[in-house]
Amino acid sequence: MTDTTTTGQDLPREAADLGGSTLPALLLHRAEATPTRVAMRKRHLGIWKQYSWAEYAERTAVVGLGLRSLGVEPGDRVAVHSLNRPAWVLTDLGAQGIGAVTVGIYPTSPAEEVAYLLGHSGAKVLIAEDEEQVDKALAVRAELPGLETIVVVDPRGVDMSAPGLITFAELEARGRAEGGVSDYAAAVAEVDPNEAALIVYTSGTTGPPKGAMLSHANLLAAARNGAREFEVTPTDEVLSYLPLCHIAERLISVIDAVAHGYVVNFGDGVDELAVDLRAVQPTFFLGVPRVWEKILATVTIRMQDAGFLKRANHRFWIARGRRVARRRWRGRFGPLDRIQYGLGWLMLYRSLRQKVGMSRIRYALSGAAPIAPQVLEFFWALGIPVLEGYGMTENSAQATVTPGGDVRLGKVGVAVPECEVRIADDGEILTRGPGTFLGYFRNPEATAEAIDTDGWLHTGDIGELDDDGFLTITDRKKDIIITAGGKNISPSEIENALKVSPYVREAVVVGDRRKYLVALLGIELDTVGSWAQQHRIPFTTYADLSAKPEVVGLVREVVDRVNATLAPVEQIKQFALLPKELDHEDGEVTATQKVKRRAIEDVFGPMVEALYR
Repeated sequence: MTDTTTTGQDLPREAADLGGSTLPALLLHRAEATPTRVAMRKRHLGIWKQYSWAEYAERTAVVGLGLRSLGVEPGDRVAVHSLNRPAWVLTDLGAQGIGAVTVGIYPTSPAEEVAYLLGHSGAKVLIAEDEEQVDKALAVRAELPGLETIVVVDPRGVDMSAPGLITFAELEARGRAEGGVSDYAAAVAEVDPNEAALIVYTSGTTGPPKGAMLSHANLLAAARNGAREFEVTPTDEVLSYLPLCHIAERLISVIDAVAHGYVVNFGDGVDELAVDLRAVQPTFFLGVPRVWEKILATVTIRMQDAGFLKRANHRFWIARGRRVARRRWRGRFGPLDRIQYGLGWLMLYRSLRQKVGMSRIRYALSGAAPIAPQVLEFFWALGIPVLEGYGMTENSAQATVTPGGDVRLGKVGVAVPECEVRIADDGEILTRGPGTFLGYFRNPEATAEAIDTDGWLHTGDIGELDDDGFLTITDRKKDIIITAGGKNISPSEIENALKVSPYVREAVVVGDRRKYLVALLGIELDTVGSWAQQHRIPFTTYADLSAKPEVVGLVREVVDRVNATLAPVEQIKQFALLPKELDHEDGEVTATQKVKRRAIEDVFGPMVEALYR
């Protein structure tokens, strides 16, 4: 073990005192302190419906009591298969409040994955959003003897005569018949903070998903850092759009929201993100790299279509913004910089930020995967402070975050309060702290591999710590490529460089035990399609567009530009364009859009082999 260790600072007393030892207790405390303040909004048919903290607590209570009336006992698992909506979080906190454990299922999960998750978790009750999700559950129900009840949130089109089906409204009615907030509060008081609150199934990029158990104490440890790291307050607003199954979205939309009292807006999901961002204009925003890359690609293409003066104005003020941003990162944001940024605000930044839905952003966060520095630099140029963070489900997303006053692109920050980070002898990143999970559900062997006898979590990531405690992520340990010549290469750095282009959506670098590197690339349909129309290149489908010689030439220019920045051994010698968009239902990517490398190499194996001929 190396002796390089960094430890986050202790929290001040006021940041640590949140008003309870579980999230349901915090919710009840919040509802009592600010009953009429807005807690959530949900858009329905173009109209935003508001929920106060008192309504949030009351409906959570009746959902929890309703689940108890269905026979759910402490320790039982309650699964949720739905897009983000109030019913999701009501179920989550309702179940936690009676000592049950919530299990999230991604909305895009196919029936086979639904069967595995419900079977492995042993869920007693499933909350299914609509006909689509109910059909998946009914298709595999014969394999799930432990599943007693399916609760349907939106029953339109669903045959409710099937045994064991009830509506969400009926669940709430059962809860109201059982009692009210005081009865729920009595159950909350009996919950042990050290018991499991959630089971979050990991992406499963190399095998079946593993169920990481997070305790109530883990969630509170994560909540304590929200106000300190990002200074969030009840006046802030967020947009909930990433799947709530993911620990990062759960942290933003549930854990920190309840702990710190800000407003959560539920839009229409990832597909309508651009529209929802413009409508909400959040003050705090979490984006995975794919989201930031997509916004940048959209702006880039629109600027290519703009007139000469508009393009010139954009280039001038983005260049100025980058220079100001670099000074801001070093803590040298002086009066002249403020004047420059003020002029840029009038000439470009204000209108562009409004159009991308980030006119009110005070803090933004990028996490869940590596991101190219060039992407972050663009947003900083607009005055949008995108900070990188590092964490994973197994440490409650609590490892490192970039300090707002000391930004170092390419690094993911320093250890958060109460957390330790160190580097093992083989370069693996280890973390230890109150966010470390309880273990993997029904998998003691994997738990023993993940947490050593000293309490260190082995993350599976390779990285480095500098003298100031800033962490750099190299890659996943299992993804490191060792060429036939013995050179260790991080594929993610090359892939991220390729994805900076607005024309490249996916990049998978291959070359383990090979003489040179090759890549499978997926085009961005919107931007490449726009380019093709401008150049009068007809196409019909994604596969047809990818096969066009002109498109191959366009992407070749991207590869050549990236190769010019790389050492010879890291350069892409050959590439091929994928004939289809990678899809979760086809098992090619996870629900969070992480590429399943093994699956890609299996499915597109002939394409890879052809690149080595």
